[in-house]
Amino acid sequence: MSGEERAHDARDGLYDRLRAYEGKPAAIAGRGKDPVNLPMIRHWCEAMGDAHPAYRGPDAVAPPTMLQAWTMGGLSGHQDRSEAYGELLGLLDGAGYTSVVATDCEQEYLRPLRPGDEITFDAVVESVSPRKTTKLGTGHFVTTRMDVRAGGELAGTHRFRILKYAPAARPAKPAEAAKPAEAVERPRRPRPVVNRDNAGFWEGVAAHRLLIQRCAACGTLRFPWLPGCNDCGAGEWDTVEAGGEGTVHSYVVMHHPPFPAFDPPYAVGLIELAEGVRMISNVVGVPYDKVRIGMPVRLEFQRVDEELELPVFRAVEDGPAAGPGEGER
Repeated sequence: MSGEERAHDARDGLYDRLRAYEGKPAAIAGRGKDPVNLPMIRHWCEAMGDAHPAYRGPDAVAPPTMLQAWTMGGLSGHQDRSEAYGELLGLLDGAGYTSVVATDCEQEYLRPLRPGDEITFDAVVESVSPRKTTKLGTGHFVTTRMDVRAGGELAGTHRFRILKYAPAARPAKPAEAAKPAEAVERPRRPRPVVNRDNAGFWEGVAAHRLLIQRCAACGTLRFPWLPGCNDCGAGEWDTVEAGGEGTVHSYVVMHHPPFPAFDPPYAVGLIELAEGVRMISNVVGVPYDKVRIGMPVRLEFQRVDEELELPVFRAVEDGPAAGPGEGER
């Protein structure tokens, strides 16, 4: 927290009023709308591409990351939100922090959830941050902690953090607008997050090789890269190099929101590789409104700036006709 922000909080007393809500309930005696059930587990696993056998059959458990899913109220919502939490958000709105964005969450799993478990939960305002200035604007981070129970037994905790903020004013750019197009510096694309689990993939990209993980125990191919096998749980693996052939399994056309380094509209495809795994990347070589499900594509590597090269998929012009598109955003 900067000295200016600390002085601002001291002047208006807002932060003291916000902190008074720490420890107060955010949700009271919430109840899951449905018990843990196999159809929802199946839908989740299909969406995530997770075929682990632990999530199927008579002894199935729910994927741990579904913890929050069983507490969601859907379109009709829940009636469990406390007055205190509504007052806190109203206080922030009244101070001009009328915009909100979810920033991150943390989960802790204490016991598996199984079909038939009845879910209950309570939530508390765990913390409200001092006034912070971000690229989005200035505001306060609000963290809630939800305790999720199955049959009255604590099954896990879910911390959810939002930023309530006043949007930053967009600076005018008259000088930049006056420059010739070639003189305006283009913003750089976001950098990929490279860690110990996926570093080998990006090393392959640098060498113009698209590498797919292969489980050393059962031989199952997997993408994106993961530390263990979804099918058998083994941690050992090697790689195979993709041949580069694929088809558009699904796609969206991105119109909004605009990002400085991108030129919407553009097509983002879910590409099914000939090897059987799927990956997300841009479809290039045809106008965005000509991309179709079933369209054959071929891998190529596109340099987007002096430091970054990415795998993309170019439409194969003489491929067979395909059905109507999946949708636009």
